Amino acid sequence: MAQQNLEGLADRLPTWARGWSRRRIFGSAAAVLLVVVLAVSCLGGAGGRADVPVLAEGPDAGVEGVRSPSEASGGTLRVVAPTIDSLDPQRSYLPGVWNLMRLYARTLVTYASEQGSTGELVPDLATDLGTVSEDGLTWTFTLREGVRFETGQPITSRDVKYGIERSFASDVIVGGPTYVVDLLDDPANPYPGPYSTEEDDPDLTAVETPDDRTIVFRLRSPQPDFPYVMALPSSSPVPADADTRGEYGRDPVSSGPYAVTSVDPETGIRLDRNPQWDPATDGVRTALPDTVVVRTGLSGLERDQALLAGSADIDVSGTGVQTATTARMPENDALLARVDDVTTGAVRVLALPTDVAPMDNPSCRSAVAAAVDRSAVQAALGGAANVVRSSQLWPRDLAGGPKHRDADPDPDLARAALEECGQPEGFSTVLAVADVPSSLAAAEAVAAQLGEVGIDVEVRPLDPVTFYATEVGNPDNVRQNGYGLVLATRTADLPTPGSFLVPMVDGRSVRTVGNPNYARLADPAIDALVDQARGQGVEGWRAVAEAVLETSAYVPLAETRIQLLAGQRLRNGLVMRPYAGYDVATAGVR
Repeated sequence: MAQQNLEGLADRLPTWARGWSRRRIFGSAAAVLLVVVLAVSCLGGAGGRADVPVLAEGPDAGVEGVRSPSEASGGTLRVVAPTIDSLDPQRSYLPGVWNLMRLYARTLVTYASEQGSTGELVPDLATDLGTVSEDGLTWTFTLREGVRFETGQPITSRDVKYGIERSFASDVIVGGPTYVVDLLDDPANPYPGPYSTEEDDPDLTAVETPDDRTIVFRLRSPQPDFPYVMALPSSSPVPADADTRGEYGRDPVSSGPYAVTSVDPETGIRLDRNPQWDPATDGVRTALPDTVVVRTGLSGLERDQALLAGSADIDVSGTGVQTATTARMPENDALLARVDDVTTGAVRVLALPTDVAPMDNPSCRSAVAAAVDRSAVQAALGGAANVVRSSQLWPRDLAGGPKHRDADPDPDLARAALEECGQPEGFSTVLAVADVPSSLAAAEAVAAQLGEVGIDVEVRPLDPVTFYATEVGNPDNVRQNGYGLVLATRTADLPTPGSFLVPMVDGRSVRTVGNPNYARLADPAIDALVDQARGQGVEGWRAVAEAVLETSAYVPLAETRIQLLAGQRLRNGLVMRPYAGYDVATAGVR
């Protein structure tokens, strides 16, 4: 009887959750019971009625608008999170933590807190989005008047420069993004960061501070995405006299509406109002709660349980609810009304290294591209609830991209391509994949598809910890092991086409450690298109994406999809696309 009930659940799944395997539904059952025990107390037992007030305005209310708008201040915003890598703005590389940092780390520019515009930049510490010179090499920003650190010390251009300088100290400040190093450093005379005391150390002359309110950046090459780099927390100001180097994350100095007042492994992080913050200087943050408390180190299921039980308002992980919670949703309209469904910009791609035989032959690569069945890959990854099929090297939320075509596999075209590449009977190759269940499932699905046209694929699981750094991130290692296929996930740090495409497709981005150009695509024609796109905008980047697909060096497969669950009392639930979560800077609880 229990098995029949579970099988019946598949027929009751909503459209976005259909396509799940029976194994996944069965496997979720035990975990669902854990969630339901906590959920019943806050959702009621009949018709989804709640025993306590539950704010729920319907599915996707936080995507299409703002969930439960309110201007009331006060109360405590309760946040749950996985392990935090660092509270030091220059040392974090987790988008969920970047979201949290909006509370205490302001930047020259930041993302808008307005529905439909959360991927767009607005001025923050600066008066505008910056002024660029005609040659694209010089960017100038002017700071607002009246902005202060929590200490009462005015924030100057030198504080912004010092915060940026910290990222150059690669022996001390580790873990965060290093875009500023790539854009501003002199390779012939590299700047070592602010901690080195050698007499012949160079200064960071690429950043000038002619007065307290003016900061000028001189780039090595034009970069239209530069303002987005300035929106990263790693570009936030740090007062030099308060810098405790590697320990700075224990007590970062606030430039925002809240200050970190305690950090404890057991109780989490507490942020209280920063009395030096002036709302007149901040058009982004509403800072409604009196206090923000963050419980850290929680598993996905524990975070879901907290949201369901009413003990948490926001999960900042950016990963959405777990399989067990998703399986519970179709049975309860009250839960569905609190869900916002979003794609994350994380695109799974099949890379075909162009320097590994026979993938050095374009026709052999075309055979692989023609044989791939995205529907089967989607099913292996858990169905439509987890991923959306993707046929373009372009995240769906980025405007202006090529149209996604849901093409079926074409075995006949694949066999014709094998003839052209001199392998009419097929060939053997190795598929490198991170040794995690979801990736392995997708890899096995791809191997089965290619086997149908005579391409024999050995799926080789690799250590996920070193996968991107040295396993597939080292071109020599890829060649030596004969990895003709690499299953990878590409997520851009910045919500721009260039940030997504350039590391993967520009031949000049290939490096020996952490190489992001998994296919080792080094095509002068595509590199030229990249250079043109920097000055053309979206149309130019669309041409780049289309040209890369023609090479079959990359085969896009699917984009990750998540369901965000709003806490029972969350107000102003606005989905921030860059962080795949609710905006903590404008959230309220009253």
